[in-house]
Amino acid sequence: MQFFGGSEISPSPPAPTASGNNGHMMYVFNRNGVCLLYREWNRPLRTLDAQQDHKLMFGLLFSLKSLTAKMDPTSAVEKGNLGMPQLPGQGCSFHSFRTNTYKLSFMESPSGIKIIMVTHPRTGDLRESLKYIYNLYVEYVVKNPLYTPGSPIRCELFNTTLDQYARGIA
Repeated sequence: MQFFGGSEISPSPPAPTASGNNGHMMYVFNRNGVCLLYREWNRPLRTLDAQQDHKLMFGLLFSLKSLTAKMDPTSAVEKGNLGMPQLPGQGCSFHSFRTNTYKLSFMESPSGIKIIMVTHPRTGDLRESLKYIYNLYVEYVVKNPLYTPGSPIRCELFNTTLDQYARGIA
């Protein structure tokens, strides 16, 4: 079953946008900012401990979402204060940003699950890839009767499938 448009989860994932192992790391947060999953594939420099890194990433996402909602030129309603939480799909949103050393791609599900993928800066649009990863999450984690919602993801089948897919993302 596919939860982001379309029908069943596709046995073949979306085609990578370029060749190579360009996926550096991935985060999955719940709506409360708890990091459910963190995976690394290509991160040569480690500057923070894991907990600080997760807080920094969630804070960045929170700030960017608030900023994009505040700057939305199409919304005629009162925008409220900068920093006020937005519901998923509410107002203007961002999908990615790029620096000279990495590209951060972001997707938020209607249930508030946030998936962040950090890749090489030349990586193309990853929206479909992030939707595919979310569908993997639903199939292998959410539907797992042994999984407790809000706890860290420890599903070996999900991790293996994710690792295999992420290594092909460019």
